[in-house]
Amino acid sequence: MKLARLGSLLASATIAAAISLPAQAGGRLTAPIADWTGGAVTCKVAELIIEQELGYRIKRIQMPSGPGVYEGIAAGDLDFACESWPSYSSSKDKMITEFGGDGSVEYLGETGIVGISSYYVPRYFIDEVAPDLKTWEQLDKYKSHFKAMETGDSGRLIACPTPAWECDDQKRLDLLGIDFKAVELGTETAAWAEAQAAYSRHEPFLLYAWEPHWIHAKLDLVSIELPAYDMDKWPATGWDKDVTYNYGNPESMAANADAAHVLSNMNLSNTEQAKMVLAIDGDGRDIEEVVQEWLDANKASWSQWLP
Repeated sequence: MKLARLGSLLASATIAAAISLPAQAGGRLTAPIADWTGGAVTCKVAELIIEQELGYRIKRIQMPSGPGVYEGIAAGDLDFACESWPSYSSSKDKMITEFGGDGSVEYLGETGIVGISSYYVPRYFIDEVAPDLKTWEQLDKYKSHFKAMETGDSGRLIACPTPAWECDDQKRLDLLGIDFKAVELGTETAAWAEAQAAYSRHEPFLLYAWEPHWIHAKLDLVSIELPAYDMDKWPATGWDKDVTYNYGNPESMAANADAAHVLSNMNLSNTEQAKMVLAIDGDGRDIEEVVQEWLDANKASWSQWLP
């Protein structure tokens, strides 16, 4: 009788626990860590909500952004990824239905982040040396100011950090007839460090950068106008305005619909992301601590993303 009673109590406790836990509690998902801080922030916001509110566990994989992420999602090795910038992905046209692809990768929804990409110079260079430098057409006139040891007589562009981002900086320069060399430093952190060091020395530099980003709050930069975006002429143009999105494996997202709901309905603003990026990259704070602080202060906003 005592054993039967104990079994009954255990069964009741198990049922009560199951009822109190979110649907899909204990589910496991795998996602890549974005290799730029803004994307990492966007995904960390979504991941912590999915873990803390829906009971999932997310395994995070360190890998370069770009085609490999799309291929991993299509193969089922990754369940989802966050904040893809359309201008930086040729894979979307092959894999996402909304862009003409085969549907092997699912478009989940906009993140709320709208990106702008360009080349920038410090304002002091415009004010003191090159008041007519407004577009790419004047860059060669001032290329001697941007020379570096590794570029010879050509100017130097602190380029998109890695080829995986598909910026095609050197192709753009060559197609537009700009006598500059694109120098890829490998990481976002290295590019910002290089730009800040040059800025502190009051030296000219040409920098690939994007908005939203804390770098524009720290350095007074001026965008150099590139030819208007044209998909048929790319990369001999600038970037389009990037309405970023989350994306995932169709089968996984169907099986984990509550997690997919969060990824499809989140709406993080440029301003909110930029403040968190500044705290992480500018102040050296831990990303999880910064994002958790934002979640704690903004539950009224993000609770609307829940199923």
